[in-house]
Amino acid sequence: MATMTQSLPTAGPARAAPAHEHQDYGLKSWVMTVDHKRIGIMYGLTSFMFFLLGGVEAILIRTQLAVPDNKFVDPDTFNQLVTMHALTMIFLALMPLTAAFFNIAIPLQIGARDVAFPRLNAFSYWTFLFGAIILNLGWVYGGSPDTGWFAYANLTSREYSPGPGMDYYTVGLMVLGVASVAAALNFIVTIVNMRAPGMTLMRLPVFVWMSLVTSILIVLAFPVITIALLMLTLDRMVGTSFFNPNGGGDPLLWQHLFWLFGHPEVYILILPAMGIVSEVLPTFSRKPLFGYHFVVYSGVAIGFLAFGVWSHHMFTTGLGPIADSGFSLATMLIAIPTGVKIFNWIGTLWQGSIQFTSAMLFAVAFIAVFIIGGLSGVMHASPPADLQQAATYFIVAHIHYVLFGGSIFGLFAGIYYWFPKVTGRLLNEGLGKVHFWMTFVGMNLTFFPMHFLGLDGMPRRIYTYSAEMNWNFWNFAATIGAYIIVTGTLVFIANFFRSVRSGAVAPEDPWDGGTLEWSIPSPPPEYNFKVIPVVHSARPHWDTKYGAEHGHADIAAPITAGADHDAAHEEHIHMPNPSFWPLVTGLGLFIVALGTLFWIPVAIVGLLVLLVGTNSWAFEPAG
Repeated sequence: MATMTQSLPTAGPARAAPAHEHQDYGLKSWVMTVDHKRIGIMYGLTSFMFFLLGGVEAILIRTQLAVPDNKFVDPDTFNQLVTMHALTMIFLALMPLTAAFFNIAIPLQIGARDVAFPRLNAFSYWTFLFGAIILNLGWVYGGSPDTGWFAYANLTSREYSPGPGMDYYTVGLMVLGVASVAAALNFIVTIVNMRAPGMTLMRLPVFVWMSLVTSILIVLAFPVITIALLMLTLDRMVGTSFFNPNGGGDPLLWQHLFWLFGHPEVYILILPAMGIVSEVLPTFSRKPLFGYHFVVYSGVAIGFLAFGVWSHHMFTTGLGPIADSGFSLATMLIAIPTGVKIFNWIGTLWQGSIQFTSAMLFAVAFIAVFIIGGLSGVMHASPPADLQQAATYFIVAHIHYVLFGGSIFGLFAGIYYWFPKVTGRLLNEGLGKVHFWMTFVGMNLTFFPMHFLGLDGMPRRIYTYSAEMNWNFWNFAATIGAYIIVTGTLVFIANFFRSVRSGAVAPEDPWDGGTLEWSIPSPPPEYNFKVIPVVHSARPHWDTKYGAEHGHADIAAPITAGADHDAAHEEHIHMPNPSFWPLVTGLGLFIVALGTLFWIPVAIVGLLVLLVGTNSWAFEPAG
C-alpha cells in the first residue's frame, strides 16, 4: 500500500498552488519570483553570459600570445584581461553555475517543495548580479583590476595601483561574498531540515552531499576573504597599513588570508562537478554508484583537508623547512580522498551497460582530464619542484585541467543531464556530441602544451615574448585549441536555442534515472511534488520502478502515489508569494557599494533603500 505524507507549509507568506494553475511568464513574474527553479534558471543564464565574457577575454589573451612580439593588445589591457578572465570565470561563471544546479536539483532530489528561505534565495541572485556589475565597471569607467586575481600586496596599494580597478575588485568581491554566503546558508538549512521522510543523510544523492560540503566551505571560507578585502579597502581609501610595510604592515599577511580562502575555493568549484558526475555515471552505466559511502566520506575529507593546504601556494616566500614540510604532507594527503573518488567512478563504469550520451561523454572525460590535473597538482606538493614551476605556465596548465577539464566538463554533463527536467525538451544528441569532441580536443590542445612551456620557463602573465625563446610553436598550437573551444561553444549555443524552441519533448524520466526528480513531470510544477514521497534507499525512483527485480517488492511506491491523490488536496499546497523586496534589498546594497566607490552621500541613500527593503521584507503580510 502506498504511503503518503503531507508536507509542512513553507515558512512565510503562502498561497494555494493547484496543479492546473496557469503560471505567469511575464517579466514581472521573473523579477518577483521566489521559485527555486526559476531562480536556478536565472542563475544559469546569467552565469553563462559571464562564461561567454570570460571566454572573450581568454581568446583575446591567446590571440596576443599566438605569435612572438605581437602587439594585438597593449600591456595594460593585457594585464586587465588576465585578471578579469580569472575573476569572471571563478566568481561570475563557475560559482553561480553551480548555484544554478543547487537551486534546480537539490529540492527536487530531496523531495522538497522549495528551499528553506525562498526570499533569501532571490536576494542571493540579485546580489550576485549587482556584484558582477560592480566587478566589471572598469571596462566602461576608469580601468579594471590588473594585478592578477590573487591581488598580491603591495601591488594593490594606492601607490602602485592608483586607478579605480582595485576598488572595483574589493567592493565587487565583498558584494559577491554576501550573495554566496546567503545562498550557502540557505542550502545548508534546506538539506538538513527539508529532506523527505526516510531520506537519511546516507540516502542523500551524492550531488546533494557535495553541495552540502561546498556550502559549508563557502560559509567558512568567505568571511576570511571578506576580512582581507575590508582591510585592503581601508588601506586604499583611509590610509591604514595592514599590508604596507612602511607603516608596519605585512604584505605576506594578504597572501595567508587570500590562500586560506583561495584553496578551499578550488574545492568549492570542483566538488559540485564531482557530485554531478556521481549522478550521471550510475544513470548511464545502469548500475548503482560503486562505493557510495566511500564517495561521500571522501568528499567530506576533501572539505576538511581543504583548509590545511593553503601555504603550498607560498613555498616561494621562504616559510622555512618545518612549514614547508607540513604543508607538503597535507598536499599529499588531500590527493588520497580524490583518488578514492576516481577509483569508485571507474568501478561504477566497470561492467556497466554504458550509454554514451552527451552527458556521459562529458562525465567520462571529466575523470580522464581531472586525473591529469590532479597529478600535476600533487607535483606541487614538493617544494623544490614548486620553486621551479611557480609563476610559470605549468601552473596555468594545472589549474585549467582542474577547473576547465574538471569543473566545466562536469557542469556541461549536468546541463545535458538536467536540461530536459528543467525545460521539458531534450538537447539534440548529435550536436551535443559535436560540442563534446570539439571542447575535448580544443581543451587538450590549448592547455597540455602549457606544461611544456612552463617547464621551459615561460612566465605566467607575460605580455609577449621573443622568437628566440622558441615558445612560438606551442603558443600557436594553444591558440588554435582556444579557437576550437570557441567553435564548440557556439555549437552548444545553437543546440540550446534550437532545443528550447523545437527540441524533442522530454518525458518525466528520459534517462531512466534513480533519484526523485525523475518521478515528477518535466518541467516540474511550481510545487514540485503533489505528495511528499517517502524514501527507502539512496535510489528511491529505481525502487519504485524495479522494486521486485531488486528485492524490494515489499517497499511502498510513494512516488506514483502522488499521481493518484485527490486533486482537492492540491488546493492546500502552500507556496510562498512572489516578492519584490529581495530585489529592493539587493538594490540597496548595490547603491551602498556604488556610493563607497564614488560619492559617500549616495551610500547613505543606498543604506535607506536597504533598510526599507529589509523592513518590508520582514513585515510583508501573508498572502
